[in-house]
Amino acid sequence: MDHELERAALVALLRRGDRSWPDLTDQVEAVGSARDVLENALDTAGQGALFSTAPPVDLEAIAAEITAWERDGLRLVTILDEDYPLYLRLVHQRPPFLFMRGITMEEDLRVAVVGTRRPTPEGISHARAIAGGLAERGVTVVSGLAAGIDTAAHGTALAVGGRTVAVIGTGLRRTYPAENARLQQEIAERGLVISQFWPDTPPSKATFPMRNAVMSGYSLATVVVEAAYRSGARMQARLALEHGRRVFLMRSLMIHEWAREYATRPNTTVIDGPDDVFAELDSLVPTTGELTWA
Repeated sequence: MDHELERAALVALLRRGDRSWPDLTDQVEAVGSARDVLENALDTAGQGALFSTAPPVDLEAIAAEITAWERDGLRLVTILDEDYPLYLRLVHQRPPFLFMRGITMEEDLRVAVVGTRRPTPEGISHARAIAGGLAERGVTVVSGLAAGIDTAAHGTALAVGGRTVAVIGTGLRRTYPAENARLQQEIAERGLVISQFWPDTPPSKATFPMRNAVMSGYSLATVVVEAAYRSGARMQARLALEHGRRVFLMRSLMIHEWAREYATRPNTTVIDGPDDVFAELDSLVPTTGELTWA
């Protein structure tokens, strides 16, 4: 029961909304107990008024709510759980919890394949060749379930019998875009869908950048196929470099100033095709102590 109450306390802390999620994650990890952090927050709040009208926190009721989520196939993993993804744990933007639906993935080799929602035929061809080749080599293909490049990457990984993970910008009970509802269901059945948001959270301008940070942290490398400056894929490339992860940029991206600048940074490789990614796979596997908090 202690574990269930710890998870309930974390949910209660998040619902208070009085601090940022990264700060709260840092504090809970440092203390090692969400219940202790919650009790301290309630004590501190109570000192400011002689009479408190705030309702008491019912951790058992929240624990029952978590149980209901999990009966619906939404597994909650918190920062205090051992099965919280290791690679993601090491980045500053790690969320305090994840909802997962599907097959739990081991800490295997994961590569994100991302790009524009409005790709060229050449971009789709590159995405399919890269994702298919990665999946055939036992690499988990990670993407964001968006239209265009993401859809091609997920679909190809499934088509060749490989593993794929969708990191989405909505709650698990939502689908965006709507036309990818069947694909999301198929990934949940054969792979894994991950969300850092409450189950019924709709898409918004804020949720997708947050999703890109988690996708970068969850993966060991990011391949950007096609992307404009104002795009989530370009943002993910920047975040991946900040996280100390490898970034692969298609040479066709060099028409963009941002891509030419990123290409000069350590950990960036400009590629002409899928084989350039496959040749680097062994170097992506981290050695003991290689991954650091970023």
